[in-house]
Amino acid sequence: MTTYKAPLREYRFLLQELFDVGELAKLPGYEDATPDVFEQVLEEGAKLCEEVLFPLNRSGDEEGCTFENGVVRTPKGFKEAYDLFRQGGWTALVCDPEYGGQGLPHTLQFLVEEMVSSANMSFGMYPGLSNGAYRAIWHHGSAAQKRKFLPRLVDGSWSGTMCLTEPQCGTDLGQIRTRAEPAGTDGVYKITGTKIFISAGEHDLTDNIVHLVLARIVGGPPGIRGISLFIVPKFLVKDDGGLGPRNGVRCGSIEHKMGIKASATCVINFEEAEGYLLGEAHKGMRAMFTMMNAARLGVGLQGLALGETAYQTARQYAQDRLQGRALAGDKFPDKPADPIIVHPDVRRMLLTMKAYTEGARALAAWVSLALDRAERDPDPAAREEADDFIGLMTPIIKAMLTDNAFAATNLGVQIFGGHGYIREWGMEQLVRDSRITMLYEGANGIQALDLVGRKMPMHNGRLLRRFFHPVDAWLRQRLEKPELQEFVMPVMKAFGRLQQVTALVAQKGMADPDEAGAAASEYLRAFGLVAMGYLWARIAEIALGRLGGDEALFYKGKLATARFYMARVLPETNTLFVNIAAGAKSLMELEAEAF
Repeated sequence: MTTYKAPLREYRFLLQELFDVGELAKLPGYEDATPDVFEQVLEEGAKLCEEVLFPLNRSGDEEGCTFENGVVRTPKGFKEAYDLFRQGGWTALVCDPEYGGQGLPHTLQFLVEEMVSSANMSFGMYPGLSNGAYRAIWHHGSAAQKRKFLPRLVDGSWSGTMCLTEPQCGTDLGQIRTRAEPAGTDGVYKITGTKIFISAGEHDLTDNIVHLVLARIVGGPPGIRGISLFIVPKFLVKDDGGLGPRNGVRCGSIEHKMGIKASATCVINFEEAEGYLLGEAHKGMRAMFTMMNAARLGVGLQGLALGETAYQTARQYAQDRLQGRALAGDKFPDKPADPIIVHPDVRRMLLTMKAYTEGARALAAWVSLALDRAERDPDPAAREEADDFIGLMTPIIKAMLTDNAFAATNLGVQIFGGHGYIREWGMEQLVRDSRITMLYEGANGIQALDLVGRKMPMHNGRLLRRFFHPVDAWLRQRLEKPELQEFVMPVMKAFGRLQQVTALVAQKGMADPDEAGAAASEYLRAFGLVAMGYLWARIAEIALGRLGGDEALFYKGKLATARFYMARVLPETNTLFVNIAAGAKSLMELEAEAF
């Protein structure tokens, strides 16, 4: 059985020590979002996740969703848990008060999403998709569309989906065949086509499901330029807000998956379904990216969340499991054997998990605070700066945090030894669940191409400067502090080499796109490792000043993990930089037929 307790002390450290969440209350509309409110909400969220959602995680995995006669049923207990979730206002946390939301910051939502996914990732998929649909309609919908759909998405009585993928195309959305034909009323279309891999596409948790569907208006431009976005509800909505007849939307089947088995992944067929144009015709990707970018950050959080559960579970097992004796002599002579946490290799694995997870949480919090500034800061320049930073970091959050999650969950299995391979201990489920995070919402290789192909050159490198300049300034300000040298110097060296390879990738990529493509994944990982290294250096600075207080053990753990990161994790960048410099030749010279 896995172990999970919401890491509330970690949240306080991030919000009140590493960052200053109190600054959010100075932004318009966030006046009530004080640190005390954050703490109260997180404490209540912890109870829900630990007591309601977490106990359903294993049973949900074993039972899975069922499909019969077009009806999808979620596992036992999910409907009751969802009703509690909705009644508690968790679907409304960051939504606009005009539509029944609480108007709280994205930073708070990020931490709640982490707790939900740590406790039960499959469950979290349902409200997570709904929040993405809410955001797309809130940003791009007409006033009438907002009044019609948002209140029910906000209160959770309706849910939402994102319908992109088709059998013949995943990432290459220019190949979409789902068509939209004008229905004779302005903005109303008949949607026909098939979508696959639709998370939460059909289920028994809500009264209605609001599908956001990419389709091509008949006669529109070819390729990606001809894609539009439509709101297609499962049940039509009457003028008074009540539910009308069933729309032409049917679930054809559900997938039988390696993981997240309690999340319904559906084939959805649209048969002249009534849909409503969202945003401008032929500009669907612009609107859909509002949802996709939020989803990519959310998937990164899923990775962080699974890494946290794996770490907590493996830590507990390593402290309890008696096996062998410490290499340097008995540590617990009164016991038949020492706990395996005395062994260097077990410590290596646990510290890797801890460094990945706590570093990921710091990185996610840094980006989530920028999300709030981008939306609420009254200064346009500050909003632009925050938005640039989010754009740069989104592919890194998605890919880096999910790659590390799969590594961390696998390390957890290794710590358990043979028991890690056995279902009843729960570790193998975390591995299976974490694997999808590297694939959906844009496979991690696609995230790397987005970083080097779009974000790096955007606005003549302006997005890169949003990271490079503050990191450089912080490092230089601390060069003369002897107590920080063991943390600052490794990061400064890796940071300098990151800047060098950035210029190299940009230069070689302009001459040959394959050069950028060949470097992309390793460049993204190197960037992420340096970003985490910078945050671990900041964490170490705080911990050094607080070793003498009542929580000395907590800060000692931070300091030791920061040292481990600098000594054993950050040096991975050396190999990455060598691989980046090696170029594309060794990857591209072999003819496809010779593989």
